[in-house]
Amino acid sequence: MAIRVIVVDDSAFMRKIISDVLNSDKDIQVIYAASNGKEALEKIKQYSPDVVTLDVEMPTMDGLECLRHIMKEHPLPVIMISSLTSEGAEATIKALELGAIDFIAKPLNFFNINSDRFREEMIRKIKVARNSMVTPFTYQLRSRSSGKTKHNSSLKNIVAIGTSTGGPRALQQVIPLIPGNIPAAFTVVQHMPPGFTKSLAARLDGMSELSVKEAEEGDVLQAGNVYIAPGDYHLKVHKDNLSDRLVIHLDKSDSNDAGRHRPSVNVMMNSLSDTGLKNIIGVIMTGMGNDGCEGLKKLKEKNNAYIIAQSKESCVVYGMPKAAVSAGIVDRIVPLDEISNVITKMVGV
Repeated sequence: MAIRVIVVDDSAFMRKIISDVLNSDKDIQVIYAASNGKEALEKIKQYSPDVVTLDVEMPTMDGLECLRHIMKEHPLPVIMISSLTSEGAEATIKALELGAIDFIAKPLNFFNINSDRFREEMIRKIKVARNSMVTPFTYQLRSRSSGKTKHNSSLKNIVAIGTSTGGPRALQQVIPLIPGNIPAAFTVVQHMPPGFTKSLAARLDGMSELSVKEAEEGDVLQAGNVYIAPGDYHLKVHKDNLSDRLVIHLDKSDSNDAGRHRPSVNVMMNSLSDTGLKNIIGVIMTGMGNDGCEGLKKLKEKNNAYIIAQSKESCVVYGMPKAAVSAGIVDRIVPLDEISNVITKMVGV
């Protein structure tokens, strides 16, 4: 049975383009195209679609307000359609926090809207969304109200986290719950295009005792800090032989272990394995595909790393954790709301 989709966008041009792209796949059927959030809510109630694509910026009722209503009244998979502006990126991170499954960035060049890459991404994400777990925004986040904790701890552990679909929201249930005085540095690969990882880092930084930033070339890993790979860049960690410090290197190489992802979880995990360090915790969280599995396997075999996988029941998409579990390299399967506690206890805070 075809996946029934409602498209919501204030641009008639975009409604037509998105509808044509989705209808070109035999497994997808656009059943309605709405021009604003208010109209969308009426049609969602009337037609009960399987998936909704929702523009972030619209008159009458914008995408965020519409999403809040959807999650409260008719929880279902929503894919946000976002502009590549800083405002669009911030709104998209908020939408993912509120319960949207994923997002697609509008190409800057309209000629690219009909590209195979845009079409494939749109269709793939709709198909993944249909079978994803939708959880309305109900949990309470810990907000940072009294400033950052001073990081007096020396660096004793590295926690490497890989995630994809559902990851931005999942990270908000892990990073803000880690105490700022933890003697560990965190490296994170979240599959995202350029322009969005900076907003994600800023959002997490505002919630956390840890200092969270989009990683930059030459950053030295320090305890109490989180480094998120920038969109379209691999994050690698190298050991400086002169100072013994761990330094971040960013590049756009097309290595065999990267697959089609940049940033790639495998690339990050492999680089950490090559440092020879032993006190590494690898965490693989919600996301489709198997990125991270090979890198975690190498970390387990060469570095005796401790591997944590997010539980199936708490994943939006149980793909990446499933691959690691199936490979037999996972030490512990943990529900999302317990991952921060497990990490904290293991590092010994």
